Amino acid sequence: MDLDLRKLRYFVAVAEELHFGRAAERLHIAQPVLSRQIRALEDEVRAQLFVRTKRATELTPAGRQLLDDARPLLSAADATRRRVARAARGSKTFTIGFMPGLTVTEAVRAFGVSHPDIDVELIRTTWNDQVDVLHDGRVDVSIVRLPIDQAGLTVRPLFEEPRVAMLPSDHRLAGKPVIDITDLADEHLLQDPDAVPEWRDIARELRTRTAKPIPVMRSVEEKLEHVATGRGISIIPLSVATFYQRSDVVAVPVDDLALNAVCLAWVSSRRSRLIHDFAAIAPQVAWTP
Repeated sequence: MDLDLRKLRYFVAVAEELHFGRAAERLHIAQPVLSRQIRALEDEVRAQLFVRTKRATELTPAGRQLLDDARPLLSAADATRRRVARAARGSKTFTIGFMPGLTVTEAVRAFGVSHPDIDVELIRTTWNDQVDVLHDGRVDVSIVRLPIDQAGLTVRPLFEEPRVAMLPSDHRLAGKPVIDITDLADEHLLQDPDAVPEWRDIARELRTRTAKPIPVMRSVEEKLEHVATGRGISIIPLSVATFYQRSDVVAVPVDDLALNAVCLAWVSSRRSRLIHDFAAIAPQVAWTP
């Protein structure tokens, strides 16, 4: 069975929206066309993918399985298209992704000395896409912050750094030289509790099930805006706090917090000589958190 990638993209849009109208708008096609394409895909895979009622659209077990498989398949297709396009242009580029707070200057310079004919491009990533940019081919390697989903990746450690609590400048703990994680038990954390298991295990709002929803935040700047206005606190790596200093937010060291690990990652199936050359250089340069 050959899967049509266009139909798969249509399917993923509907699966993520769980609404044919919104998915059609997102894809810029007419809803009847989208419905026909989904029915054709169901015929191809010989399975019902959605259950539609007057009130809702839900994925069937087959649909959930296809969604799990379709995302990496589409990412791989995107990555192949990008690499082929670069090869067709004769472009000698090497692209590095990096997370906020990290400075990749020394690694780029060292790589440039041994590869003067290669143009190095840089892409700033986020917690949400630091792995996606590898799988979809936007970058060749990425400087990532753990934890990440390491499936299909080769991950090499670079360094570790402390994490700090970001608090409003008028917070009761803002002037402390150091605090314990237990001092934050009554606070509202503006991130996934699993990202800070030390806080998760003692958090009062989780024990009492009174946690407020976590707002959608796409950048460090947005997170710090929420902290500054007193909507909660955040735990971030020290280098990020240092890079994004502002007068209305204070970084406070916290005892009993695990260090944040910074690593180099790339797709394991890639056989690029440039990737392996950069992987040899990166651990040897000075990384300044």
